[in-house]
Amino acid sequence: MTQQNAPTQRDDPNDVSSLLQKVYDPATFRQQGHALIDQLADYFESVQSQRDEVVFPQHSPEEHYRFWQNELNGPLAEDPIAFFETVIQHSVKTHHPRYMGHQVAVSAPVSALAGLLSNVLNQGMALYEMGMSSVPMERLVVELLAKKIGYGASSSGILTSGGTLANLTALLAARACKAPSNVWSEGHQERLAIMVSEEAHYCVDRAARIMGLGNAGIIKLPTDVQYKMRCDLLEVYLAKAQREGLHVFAIIGSACSTSTGSHDNLEAIADFAERHNIWFHTDGAHGGGAVFSKKYQPLLKGIDRADSVVVDFHKVLMVPALATALVFKREQDSFSIFQQKAQYLWNTVEADWYNLGKRTFECTKYMMSLKIFTLLKLYSEELFAAVVDQVYDLGQKFAKILAKRPNFELAMEPECNIVCFRVVKAGVSDLNAFNQELRNRILEKGHFYIVQTTLRNKVYLRTSLMNPLTTEQDLTILLDELESLANTAAF
Repeated sequence: MTQQNAPTQRDDPNDVSSLLQKVYDPATFRQQGHALIDQLADYFESVQSQRDEVVFPQHSPEEHYRFWQNELNGPLAEDPIAFFETVIQHSVKTHHPRYMGHQVAVSAPVSALAGLLSNVLNQGMALYEMGMSSVPMERLVVELLAKKIGYGASSSGILTSGGTLANLTALLAARACKAPSNVWSEGHQERLAIMVSEEAHYCVDRAARIMGLGNAGIIKLPTDVQYKMRCDLLEVYLAKAQREGLHVFAIIGSACSTSTGSHDNLEAIADFAERHNIWFHTDGAHGGGAVFSKKYQPLLKGIDRADSVVVDFHKVLMVPALATALVFKREQDSFSIFQQKAQYLWNTVEADWYNLGKRTFECTKYMMSLKIFTLLKLYSEELFAAVVDQVYDLGQKFAKILAKRPNFELAMEPECNIVCFRVVKAGVSDLNAFNQELRNRILEKGHFYIVQTTLRNKVYLRTSLMNPLTTEQDLTILLDELESLANTAAF
């Protein structure tokens, strides 16, 4: 696409030099940087005070595509600030107290500044030489998390780009340690399988398929009325798998499930895994941060017995995406994932902690440890405890508010900051379509952002209370708005 006012003679060496000098000019960066910080501070003030009432600026994918297509084809911007303002106004405002949608961190501003520093320094972290600050930071962050989990000094781990990649990496370690044959060098010699709750995050299913396990290799356990894994059926399902010629090498406990916020019984899963020499992995992407909270840590009882644990710092713990910890109970297990040399990086497969490329998919890895380390340096781990307590408490309060209103029905009593409920109305024959339409109308108004989920064929409205500045009043206003829409709409 040709810009309308793009330079016309960039093949001229002088023009190229002038352009590059402009791009890297410190004075220009200083001016733009100050203006951007002012702009973002105004954004924070606007959403926190709720002067900006729009949380969700609804446009169809095609509308947004055409809008940004016009932006790209339009005149070059003389200053980025007006362009950045356009981006803000066309984005979901996660810092708004009435954002209650997906599990995305309400990022701490100073952690976002650390992200800016990381972007400028742009250090790759596959090997120590390119991550001499962030690699030690990563080890210290992981060591702190391991201690909170309850692991001993022999534990170790990495940070990686999201829970999906972390869960895949953990299952690769499980396969390397527990499969009868060396799949890395010999390929699949046996029919391998994992066991997981039917309410587990879809990325576990995806990871298993990437690993070639197929439908038969993903054994999904049913859940009870609280959407927790039926641990009483573990032996039955294992025996059935063995009769069918499957070798189960791993079992995954959810802490918590994404749809409902339910926590599997990690102690019962650990007992089962130990009896049968099966790798026990805990997917704590959302709820694992509760290890920092004295009040809510009991939800994770038994997590210290897992062979590996995943925790997303970019969910409840206020860190911008992506920043996921994968912690192994035994350090040597983390080096079993990949067994190869990279001649231009390292010449051996020696287990050294500081060359992270030996344990991660990523070669050029983002300095995600800096964002976490900055929060610890400024506020200590007490900040993580405070935010967990705040948003989990809010989930309990929301359940009590809902229980007092006869037009609403909880899917289950919430254990954390995820609350699923639906609106009930006499005379409505299809409550699923009714609640879907209510959500659509909430999004059309744009004053709240909530999502939905389907549990046992019933559609529920789902709120993830991620913002520690959300109040009970915000929740009450949401319910008032839903009731008003339910009473005035014709269904």
